[in-house]
Amino acid sequence: MKSIVLITVGIIALVVAFIFITENQIQVENGDITFDISPPIDNQPTMGEASAPVTIVEFGDYKCPACKSWNETVFPKIEEEYISSGKVKFSYINTLFHGEESALAAMASESVWNQDKDAFWDFHKEIFIHQPEAQRHDDVWVTPEKLIDIAVSVGNEIDLETLAEDMIKQTYKEDVLKDQELVEQYQVSLTPSIVINGTMVEDPFDYEHIVSLIEKELESN
Repeated sequence: MKSIVLITVGIIALVVAFIFITENQIQVENGDITFDISPPIDNQPTMGEASAPVTIVEFGDYKCPACKSWNETVFPKIEEEYISSGKVKFSYINTLFHGEESALAAMASESVWNQDKDAFWDFHKEIFIHQPEAQRHDDVWVTPEKLIDIAVSVGNEIDLETLAEDMIKQTYKEDVLKDQELVEQYQVSLTPSIVINGTMVEDPFDYEHIVSLIEKELESN
C-alpha cells in the first residue's frame, strides 16, 4: 500500500510539473533560459522597493560554496548599483542540494524572516560568511548551535528562544518545501541560479551580462 501511495504521489508531481512547463513557455538564447512566467516572490524574503521594475531571484543553498562566493562578490555590486537606487528588488528562494544541513539553515532563515525582515538579510549574509572554505564545506557545520551563534552575532533583533524552538519544531518546513516545488518547476540544476525578470542567466558570475539584462529590462519599462 505504501508503494502504491508513493507511486501515486510521484505521478501527480510529474503531471503538475508537465502542466507547469507546458503553460510556462521556455526560450533559450545564448545559454540563458527565459520563462514566460517569472518565479513568484510572494512571501519570499525580498529586499528593495516593491515598485522596482526589475526583479532578481536567487535560487541558493547556504551550504553551497559557489553561493557563498556569489553573495560575497557579485551581489554587493548589484545591491550598491541597482537595489539601493530602487531599480531592482531581490528575492531569495531556498534550494536544498546539500541535504539536511541545507534544510536546517533554510528553516532557520525562514524563522528569522518571520521575526524581523531587516535582521533576515544580516543573518543571511552571516551564514555565508561562516561557511567554511570550499575544501571543507562538506563537513557538518550547519547545526542548531552554530545557527544560534550566528544569530547572536547579528544582534538583539532576533529572538533566540523563538529561533531555537522553530528549528526544533520545524515550524517553517512547509515554506521550505514550497521553495523546493519552485526549484523543480524551474528546473534548477545548480546553485546559485539567478533569474532576472524571468531570464535565468547561464553564468551567474558574469556581472557584465547581468548588468546588460538589467539595463535592457529597465529600458523596456
